Amino acid sequence: MGEEHPPQAVRQLGISNPPADPVFLYHQAGITRGVIVTDDTTSGINPLLSRRNFLRAGVLGAAGAGVAMYAGRQASNAVAAPGFVPTKSVDVHLAATDGWVSMPDASPADPPYWPDPLAPAPYNMYVFGFRNVTGLSDAQVIAQKGHAQISAPVLAFDEGTEVKIGLTNLGLAQRPDLVDGHTLHWHGFNNAIPIFDGVPEMSAAVPIGKTMIYYYRPTDPGTYMYHCHFEDVEHVQMGMTGLVYIRPKMNNGANRYVFNDAATRYDREFPVFVTENNPEGHYRDAHIQITDWAAYNSGFGLMNGRAWPDTIVTNPQTSDAALGQNFDPLATYPAGSDGERLQFQPQTSLIHVNAGETVLLRVANLGSSVHTLTMDGVSMHVIGSDALQLTGADGTDNSYITNSIDVGPGESRDVLFTAPDPGTYKLYDRDFYNLSNQGAAGYGGIMTNVVVEAPGTLPAQPLQPFTPGVR
Repeated sequence: MGEEHPPQAVRQLGISNPPADPVFLYHQAGITRGVIVTDDTTSGINPLLSRRNFLRAGVLGAAGAGVAMYAGRQASNAVAAPGFVPTKSVDVHLAATDGWVSMPDASPADPPYWPDPLAPAPYNMYVFGFRNVTGLSDAQVIAQKGHAQISAPVLAFDEGTEVKIGLTNLGLAQRPDLVDGHTLHWHGFNNAIPIFDGVPEMSAAVPIGKTMIYYYRPTDPGTYMYHCHFEDVEHVQMGMTGLVYIRPKMNNGANRYVFNDAATRYDREFPVFVTENNPEGHYRDAHIQITDWAAYNSGFGLMNGRAWPDTIVTNPQTSDAALGQNFDPLATYPAGSDGERLQFQPQTSLIHVNAGETVLLRVANLGSSVHTLTMDGVSMHVIGSDALQLTGADGTDNSYITNSIDVGPGESRDVLFTAPDPGTYKLYDRDFYNLSNQGAAGYGGIMTNVVVEAPGTLPAQPLQPFTPGVR
């Protein structure tokens, strides 16, 4: 068995005396002790040789060897960047599991794939996903099994922050036969060592019932994405994708910037995370059938995990600045309400601003198609691409003004626009296929409203999103 150690884990996992430095610890839910990963950590798991088990066994064996070398070092020495002095430390706890969500009910049926006959009301599609369970007790974390959300929680950190993210694998409620591991991969992010990169062939995957602590020291502002990299074609399509914002150190209480450049100041920011889903693949995962992902054919284009008209639905009842107009996956909403139906797709895509404000769109694509977004009559200023400011080595400004934004799979754009005269405008995908739900007549898919109020109507936007656990 792995060597047993005194209670060591992050505070939010309910473990006493957390270490000052992150080490490779796994936490069995409900047991207040950790086990260093070794090549026999998975003893007791069904040894039946399958593609999934073979991959997991190989990865954990390799990870065990790497951890043995790492365990004697302090993390601050192992991954420190020269001259890096963290300004603060943030602990976040994510859980990976499966669940059910809702595509627009008025969409044409595609039997037997959609709506899924196994789906409990008011849902109609099976997904995998992440949940933010920071601050919950062990029992509360375990209770989130089977309650995944899409898109994954938006994470935001300041440049220079020491970030520790615990990832707990709760397993799959609908598919207990699947014993997939899960990982966190920050797409396009420079990690100091491969173990935190989340690519299982080069690091480690988290088995069911275990928690791994990922450690980051972000130094480059911009918009990133994160996703599970275990069985990544399947897990990404099933919904294990989200956004990461790294905010520049020159941010202050009065002004906000995209990069460490005064020319990148903005007043409000909004996530625009575009993906698609394939109802047949989601159905097959729920019904224990093999999916040929090479035959991928999307049925719904999604913005922040929803398809139009759900993209503009907001939570009118929240008074929590951390939620904004989003729904809360931990809340209880009235039966038949939008809150009940969209509880596990909590992120609205409604863009609500005052005329004359500078608005930041954090646009990213983790789908399988190139998406071209446009806003009729409104010019957009692309200042960042793939978490890099569009400036040359000599400081030349390479940003550009456009009326449409092309973003390919795995790419991100930081886009500013000046809010026009009061009214309602559309931000949408120019590909008509992505503007329908299951090919139905009328609008659907990747579209939202940009609602512009008279100057001074809306109060200042609280810094969004709020990532809890700052100490």
